[in-house]
Amino acid sequence: MSSWLEQQNPYTQTLCGTLFTWGVTALGAAMIFVMPVRGKHTKTLLDCSLGFAAGIMLAASYWSLLAPAIEQAENQEFGSLSWLPVAVGIALGAGFVAAAGSYCANVDITSIVSDSYKKNDGDLENPKTREQKEASFRRMLAMVVAITVHNIPEGMAVGVGFGGTNFAQARNLALGIGLQNFPEGLAVSLPLAAAGESKWKAFFWGQLSGFVEPIFGMLGVMFVQISSVLLPYALGFAAGAMIYVVMDDIVPDACSRNNASLAAKFSIVGFIVMMAMDVALG
Repeated sequence: MSSWLEQQNPYTQTLCGTLFTWGVTALGAAMIFVMPVRGKHTKTLLDCSLGFAAGIMLAASYWSLLAPAIEQAENQEFGSLSWLPVAVGIALGAGFVAAAGSYCANVDITSIVSDSYKKNDGDLENPKTREQKEASFRRMLAMVVAITVHNIPEGMAVGVGFGGTNFAQARNLALGIGLQNFPEGLAVSLPLAAAGESKWKAFFWGQLSGFVEPIFGMLGVMFVQISSVLLPYALGFAAGAMIYVVMDDIVPDACSRNNASLAAKFSIVGFIVMMAMDVALG
């Protein structure tokens, strides 16, 4: 499969890579069908998984994105300023995710929630039940939006990787993102199921959070195919976005349930796994 994919054009490679990462997201979300959705051990498992994902993403940001970005800048004869286009890309990537997250956090979803339940349930529910359902729906929507926004740079990173680096680096990046997408899918579906949503609905929203990756992967590869001059900026952008996601979302979430030390240990494991995989697979 790997040899066949290596012979394809960057667009086909990106499509296959991002479909893989989406599929792993769905696999993670599907774990709610075979594991308990409530209990202390479940939360511990989730935090360990998120810590592992953080380590994977940090290692992938360097070996599969930042190192090739600096190499590309050096090839374009930036000289001692080879760091500059990469730094600009990092700042733009982090700023993009921060702005998108801020916008989604400030969107008023009250009317959406109310209209949804009014349409489905009419006036038959008592106010207390309606309020509980609206609160549940609001939590669900906020969580799905947050994870979906953070999956955008991951999809772009795969596209930029296949469009701008060698095949081995891009393949390793897709594998690494796929590995860390597993706990991300679980991070959406597990809290929804624990809050009372049906397992099928929780699974649907969990896998849907990864749907943006093929879309933005194709946009990423299209972007770097336009001009090689933009490549250091694009690779830096993808790395900056991923690093910001780790620092702003994954790490705080993994440390929010009194398992910070355990999450940190698993982040080191994830970092080592990605580093070893990148070296061993070329």
